[in-house]
Amino acid sequence: MLYLSGLSNTNIINDNILKTLQRKTNEFNGDILDQIYQEIIAVTETKRVNTLEQVVHALLSGRSIFLIDGKMTALDMGTAGSEKRALDEPQSEALIRGPRLAFIESIETNLTLIRRELKDPNLRFKMHEVGRRSKQKIAVCYVEGIVNPDILDEVNRRLKTIDIDFAPDSGVIEQWIEDSFLSPFPQLLDTERPDRVSYNLMQGKVAILVDGSPFALIAPISFVDAFLTIEDFSQRWIIATSMRLLRYFSMFIALFLPGLYVALTSFHPGMLPTQLTISIAATREGGPFPAIVEVLLMAVTFEILQEASIRLPKVIGQTVGIVGGIVIGDVAVSAGIVGPALVIVTSLTAMSSFTIPNYSMSIVLRILRFIFVIAASIFGLYGIILVLIMICIHIVNLKSMGTPYSGPFAPYFIDALKNTFIRAPIMTLKKRPPYLEPIDDQKVNSGGQRQ
Repeated sequence: MLYLSGLSNTNIINDNILKTLQRKTNEFNGDILDQIYQEIIAVTETKRVNTLEQVVHALLSGRSIFLIDGKMTALDMGTAGSEKRALDEPQSEALIRGPRLAFIESIETNLTLIRRELKDPNLRFKMHEVGRRSKQKIAVCYVEGIVNPDILDEVNRRLKTIDIDFAPDSGVIEQWIEDSFLSPFPQLLDTERPDRVSYNLMQGKVAILVDGSPFALIAPISFVDAFLTIEDFSQRWIIATSMRLLRYFSMFIALFLPGLYVALTSFHPGMLPTQLTISIAATREGGPFPAIVEVLLMAVTFEILQEASIRLPKVIGQTVGIVGGIVIGDVAVSAGIVGPALVIVTSLTAMSSFTIPNYSMSIVLRILRFIFVIAASIFGLYGIILVLIMICIHIVNLKSMGTPYSGPFAPYFIDALKNTFIRAPIMTLKKRPPYLEPIDDQKVNSGGQRQ
C-alpha cells in the first residue's frame, strides 16, 4: 500500500482496505489483483493503472496505490481527504441579509455547496486539469438547457489553451482566458459566495472553480454586473433600487469629483456660485502648490493609507486607516499645504469607491480617477469629457467570452434594463438576459407556470 500521510484519509485506508484484506479467510483463485478489486476493496473510486506516471500523479492527489509483487497493474483508490478550512462567512463580500456560507479551498466542497444551493438535475460539472507540474483540477459549472452552447464551448476552449506550471489562484486563470489583457476592466466576475454563483448559473452564465482557490469566476459578464449584489433580491424592490442608484451615484463621485475640482478651480471658476468660489479661493490663498499637485498629493496619500490598512493585521490596519487619514488631513490643512475643501473632496471620493461591491472594479475606478484629474488639469472640463468618450468607446468594443461587455445598453435590450439601474419587482423579471442568448430565455415562477 502506497499513500502520502496528510493527503490521504487514513480512516478509509484502514476500514475499507486493510481490515477487509485481513478478514479474508478463503484462498485466492486466478488473478489475485482482479479478485481483490472485485471482492475486497470497498472504495468507490477505484481503477486500474499501469504506468509510473499515473501512480505518482495519484499519490500526489491524495489517492492510494495497491501493488502486488510481480503484477504490472496497480489499483488506484480514491482515498483523498486532507485537512481543510471550516465553512465560514464571506470575507470580501459583506452582507446584511442572505446566506452566510462562503467557498473554501477545496473544490469538492465548493461543488457540493453549489449543488446544495441549486438542486437542478441539469446542473453539470465539466472537469479540466491545468498546471504541468501542479496538475490542479478546474470545474466548469453550467446548467444544461439554459446556457448558450457557444459560450460554453468558448470557455472550455480557452481553458484548454492554458499552459503554465502552477495556478496559485483563480485570478491566474482569469488573466489567461480574458478577452483583452490590455483593458483595466474586469471581464470575469470573482465571488466567494455560492448563492451568487447559483443565481448567475440560472441566468445562463458559466462558473469556473479552481482547486485551491476560494474564489469562483463567473463569465460572461457585463459592465453593470460589477455593481449588482445578490442581496438586492433579498430586499424589497424599492429598497434595492435605491441602493443600486446610490452605488451608481457613488461611482460617478469616485470617478469625476477630483477631476471636477481641478477643472472648476483652475479653468472654470465662473461655473461655481460666487460665495463658493470666494470660499475656496480664501482657503487656498498662500498655498504653495497648484490644484493638480494638491489633488494628486492627497489622492496618493489616501491610496497609500488604504493599501497599508489592507496589508497590516486586521486590528492594526483599521486603526492605521482611520487615524492616519484624520491626522494627515488635519496636519495638511494646518500646514497650509492643501485647503479644507480638498480634504472633503478626497475623503468623499475614497468613501464612494468603497461602495462598489466588486473589488476589481473598485480598483479600476481608483486608477481612472487619476487619468481624469490629469486630463482636467490640461484641458479642464473638455479633458474630462474627452476621457469619458474614450472610456465609453472602449467599453462598447470590449467583450467578455465573446459577448458584449456593454450589454444591455449596446446592444440595447429594454427588458434587461429592469435589472440594471433599477431592480424591478420580482414578478416582472420574466426573462433571462437576452444578450447572453440562452436556450431557455424564460424564467419559471413559484407556481411552476412559465411567465
